Amino acid sequence: MKEQQEQWTEIISGEHYWLDLKLKEVWRYRDLIRLFVWRDFVAAYKQTLLGPLWHFINPLISTLIYTIIFGVIANIDMGGVPPFLFQLASVTFWGYFARCFSVTQITFLGNAGIFGKVYFPRLTVPIAGVISALIQLGIMLLIFFTAWLYYKFTGRSVHVEPLGLMLLPVLLLITSLMGMGLGAIVAALTTKYRDLNLFVSYGISLLMYASAVVYPLSAVPESFRIYVTINPISYLMEGFRYTFLGFGILDTWGLLYSACFAIVIFFIGIVAFNQTEKDFIDTV
Repeated sequence: MKEQQEQWTEIISGEHYWLDLKLKEVWRYRDLIRLFVWRDFVAAYKQTLLGPLWHFINPLISTLIYTIIFGVIANIDMGGVPPFLFQLASVTFWGYFARCFSVTQITFLGNAGIFGKVYFPRLTVPIAGVISALIQLGIMLLIFFTAWLYYKFTGRSVHVEPLGLMLLPVLLLITSLMGMGLGAIVAALTTKYRDLNLFVSYGISLLMYASAVVYPLSAVPESFRIYVTINPISYLMEGFRYTFLGFGILDTWGLLYSACFAIVIFFIGIVAFNQTEKDFIDTV
């Protein structure tokens, strides 16, 4: 009886070229990404009293707090834009970046159980998280447009800039890459240094105040403005507000700087992520 030689159709190995981002493999598992997106959407507020209403409650409460502090108490000049609408636009955009970052940075620690049982490209999890964040952004934009229409029809000075609107997909793409790249770096580090998680929540809050989110870039004194503009998120934040409020800065060179930074940080993050996934299960 002749021995039949086994032919493998799939070889799974932890060894791969470090520059290989394994994006082709991720594309083959696109159906799994859809399942993860559905899981995130259904499970986000499962067994909560108000359920999906938290999609509206959390950002609205944050917007009210920032409006009172920066619009009423600090009385920061917002170029004639209603303070509530200004802060709502800021919370909407910043919430998308923070969500892209947070869903990526907990990938290994939050999914160690399933990662230790079955193989699939680990990048599918943060990619699904970013898509879920995009869905939440859509919900927030509905709230924002409702408020925008109210102020528009009550005679307030708000308008959409066509150029900014055309660049909106680019702004969101840059934001996604930046949030995912930074999150991937933190995810790789936290598998060995758990206490880093203790600083992440504080760090993301400090980053918000250093990104011209709750205040316009024009309100920053000239002597300090250079430090704020080093932060690439500031240009994205200003571009988003310029698009929907007609107030802000759409800096071409600033956006180019943000795009280059996002691409570099995304590449570094994915390389670190792929290197970590090979043996992280032994350390978590």
